[in-house]
Amino acid sequence: MTQKESLLEVTTDHLNTGLRGIPVGTCRTSFVTPTEGVHYCGYPITELASFKPEDIIYLLFNKELPTPEQSAAFCDELAVRGALPDGMEAVLNSLPKDGHPMDWLSIGIHTLGMLETTNDWNEDALNLVARMPRLMGLIFRIREGRTNDIPADDPSGTLVDRFVNTLDLIGVDKEKMRQVISTYLVLHMDHGGGNLSTFTGKAIASGKASVYSSMAGAMNALSGPLHGRANQSCLEFVLKVGTSDPDKVEAFVRGELAAKRPIFGFGHAVLRTEDPRATAQFELGAKICPDDENFKIITALREIAPRVLAENPKISNPNANVDIASGALLYHIGLKDPTYYTTFFGWARVAGIGAQIVDERAVMRDGKGTPIYRPKYIAEDQSLRHIE
Repeated sequence: MTQKESLLEVTTDHLNTGLRGIPVGTCRTSFVTPTEGVHYCGYPITELASFKPEDIIYLLFNKELPTPEQSAAFCDELAVRGALPDGMEAVLNSLPKDGHPMDWLSIGIHTLGMLETTNDWNEDALNLVARMPRLMGLIFRIREGRTNDIPADDPSGTLVDRFVNTLDLIGVDKEKMRQVISTYLVLHMDHGGGNLSTFTGKAIASGKASVYSSMAGAMNALSGPLHGRANQSCLEFVLKVGTSDPDKVEAFVRGELAAKRPIFGFGHAVLRTEDPRATAQFELGAKICPDDENFKIITALREIAPRVLAENPKISNPNANVDIASGALLYHIGLKDPTYYTTFFGWARVAGIGAQIVDERAVMRDGKGTPIYRPKYIAEDQSLRHIE
């Protein structure tokens, strides 16, 4: 039996397992290996972590890194696309302030599509990428009631600059904020084709729904605690630890395990080593906030939790994943409310999901695109009944 044939062999053991491990297509933007983690268009993430987000977006859409000239031209193109259509702020102002920020993000993306769409896959995907920084900044400000004197958007700025300038927090180190958010975006932009949010977005688009409707659905998928909202849970977990004393950290971890509660920020479905994205964030934290108490806590957890978890032979990867460090870094730069953290994940993933939607709708099968998703479900015996 060839490798291709073995990959396509589906047995009853695969049923009702969430399609885990079932191949359904190919992905042109990224893949994950057990030792090097995520690769974007063939480049391991460790080689890309310090790139600016615009260059990684170019890579995902064009499958090659830009030259300096192409990078400058692409940044100019995003600037032209960046202005939000009229009416966006009015819709955000009408939303209930106690709604979760991910619900706001989903509604915001839907609203962008209602206000302005071209129905061209690539155009709409890049327009949405360019408009995300301003949308993100407005969500923060309007939810927090800071609606006076919102700085005007400057689409000619970088994507990160536009968010930082719209947010305009007082008393924070904005250069650190730019560093953390830039790194965060690059590390989270894509992660293969089969994660829940990416798959959901592509499945919706396969029915020829717009990029905006598809992406709003992807954000809804990302918002769950088993997917993107895990980074919120990680920071809440770190705050619960409350100390970087190694003995107390170990006692806390063992206590959580004894209570059958999860140890957030450790383990990965594919990786069998520490997630390189976590490594990159630890390196950044060591440069910008080595004495931050939360950073010291996650540094202690990084050493202690894998050792304790490895005592359980059923755990195949006890190592740190991408979520363990991101919350502590976002908290350090002044973003104290962890309920917002998944919106940064969503902001980053808009680029990767958008590029994959373009590939599946306008590139694959010689431009015809993949068919509508239609997995088969097997009827259970008790459902095969007839009325006598």
